[in-house]
Amino acid sequence: MLSREQQTEVTRILVKTGQMLAQFGAESRLIEQTTMRLGLALGLESVEMAISSSAIVLTSLYQGHCVTTTRRVREHGINMQVVCEVQRLCIMAEKHLIGAREVRQRLDAIKPFHYHPWLVVPMVGLSCGAFSLLFGGDWPIFLVSFVASAVAMRGRQLMARHHHSPLINFAVTGFIATLLASSATFFGWGEQPYLAMAASVLLLVPGFPLINAVSDMVKGYFNMGLARWGTATLLTISAAVGIVLAMSVTGIWGWKV
Repeated sequence: MLSREQQTEVTRILVKTGQMLAQFGAESRLIEQTTMRLGLALGLESVEMAISSSAIVLTSLYQGHCVTTTRRVREHGINMQVVCEVQRLCIMAEKHLIGAREVRQRLDAIKPFHYHPWLVVPMVGLSCGAFSLLFGGDWPIFLVSFVASAVAMRGRQLMARHHHSPLINFAVTGFIATLLASSATFFGWGEQPYLAMAASVLLLVPGFPLINAVSDMVKGYFNMGLARWGTATLLTISAAVGIVLAMSVTGIWGWKV
C-alpha cells in the first residue's frame, strides 16, 4: 500500500528518471518504457507521460489518486553510460532487489563518465585518418587528416568547456579542420590531396541525433523526432558554413580539384 506521500515521492523518482534519460540522449520509446516499468515495479497502477524536446510531464495513478509533475529537460550531451545505469536500476527494481529509497539514492549518485580529453583527441584523429585511407588516400593524406581532425577536436573541446553555443562550436571546428587539411592541396602532398578535406571534418557528422530523430518518428514520437532532426540539421549547416568559409579564405575548393 502506498500513502499519498509515498506516491508523490515515487512520482518524483520517475520524472527524474525520465529527465536523466532525455538529457543524455535516449530515444523517446526507451524513456517512456523505462519510466513506466520502474513505476509499476515501485507499486503504481499506471504511469502516463508526455515527452517534448524541452520538458517531461508525468502523471502517476494509484487507487484513484493522481499526482502530476513536470521537469525541464536541458541538453547535457550524449552519454550512454548514464542511460545504461538508469536501465540497470529499473531491472533491479523489477526484481525487487531495491526499493524506492535505494532507487532515489542511486539516481542521485549517477555521474556521467567522460573519457580523458587527451585520449579522445588522438582517437578522433585516427578515425578520420582511417576514413581517408578508405576513401582511397595514401599515407601523407592519412597524416594530414590525422593532424587536422585532432587539432579541430581539441578546439571543439576547449569551446565546449567554455560553454559556447554548439552551432558556433561546429562552425569553428569545421573551419579549423578544413583550413589545416587544405594544406595537402596547397603543398601537393599525396596523390589525392583533396581527400584530406573530406575526411578531416567527419567528426562533425551528427549521426546519433539523426538516428534518434528517425527512430522517434518511425515509432510515432513525431514532435521529438522533428525537434531532434531540426537540431541535427542546424549543426550540419553550421559545420558547412565553417567549411565553406575556410575554403573561401584559402581559395582551395575540395569539390573542384
